[in-house]
Amino acid sequence: MAKIIKLKTGSKFEESASYSRLVAVDNWIYVSNTAGRNPVSKEIPDDLLQQTQQVFDNIEAALASVEACLGDVVMSRVFIQNPADTMAVMNFIGTKFKGIDPATTVTSPPLGSSEYKVELEVTAYRGAATAELEKRQLS
Repeated sequence: MAKIIKLKTGSKFEESASYSRLVAVDNWIYVSNTAGRNPVSKEIPDDLLQQTQQVFDNIEAALASVEACLGDVVMSRVFIQNPADTMAVMNFIGTKFKGIDPATTVTSPPLGSSEYKVELEVTAYRGAATAELEKRQLS
């Protein structure tokens, strides 16, 4: 029988829209599209890279709640409000995912609010960080 964990973080949006920040089904972990709002202060930084760091802080806290880590991420979906910010955001993300190298999609759709400059959704597999790894290169 599969074990399912649904994590709520206290966000008013999770309640009003009836969704979970994270759903873990056995070792598969799905983290909802996450913005850079500080869960304690409820504030969101104006600075693009501070907001991106807060996104990662929020995701890492959610993963840790189910004994997983950023190294377990196998897929990321990056949503950047302003296409001109793409290189700055992706360079920052490149430092966070260095050596993890998940499959990644990057897009620039309108986000739910103009204050959101970047959002990130990830899929993780608990234990991927310590799994046997084989890297291949297409010629």
